[in-house]
Amino acid sequence: MSQEGPLAKSLKGSLILADPSLREPTFFRSVLLLTEHSRDQGAFGYILNRPVGKYVGDLLSKDILPGEVRRQLADTPVFMGGPVSTEHLTFSALGWSEVEGKLQYATHLSAQEAVMHRMEGFSIRAFVGYSGWSEGQLEDEFEHKAWLVHEPARTVIEPDNSDHLWRDLLREMSPWHRLIADEPDNLWMN
Repeated sequence: MSQEGPLAKSLKGSLILADPSLREPTFFRSVLLLTEHSRDQGAFGYILNRPVGKYVGDLLSKDILPGEVRRQLADTPVFMGGPVSTEHLTFSALGWSEVEGKLQYATHLSAQEAVMHRMEGFSIRAFVGYSGWSEGQLEDEFEHKAWLVHEPARTVIEPDNSDHLWRDLLREMSPWHRLIADEPDNLWMN
């Protein structure tokens, strides 16, 4: 792959959207936040629009998440972060810097760290698993047109936006993407 294009620099902190042609179920119409990316080291991130329909309080017992920490985090929505290490639950904090006009995030947080971030005004999410790529793997997927790069948007912070996040972000990219975003999930059912 040439050094030009979207992967000429690190995409750490960027969003990647599944291309409309990507039909693999795990990533179909997904929006991921890349929390790490390096051509030499690979990439790491979380799917932002795959809620599992559970909250932290549903998954963690009072023994694991006691007292005030439980009270603060029990209503935190849980998302499928990706297909890797789905036996692990981790917390992340998402916020928006009005001054810089950019997304702020912290990942791999303990429950106590998540509470501290919540108190600072961050939106907290829990993720089961993560998405990961080995050296060169994400670059190869970009060459095969599996992903679209999108600048982080304020709308990714609120978990309630997850149902229409992919469509909303895709619509912003171009008139052609706007048309594609409004296609039904299964064209054969139209």
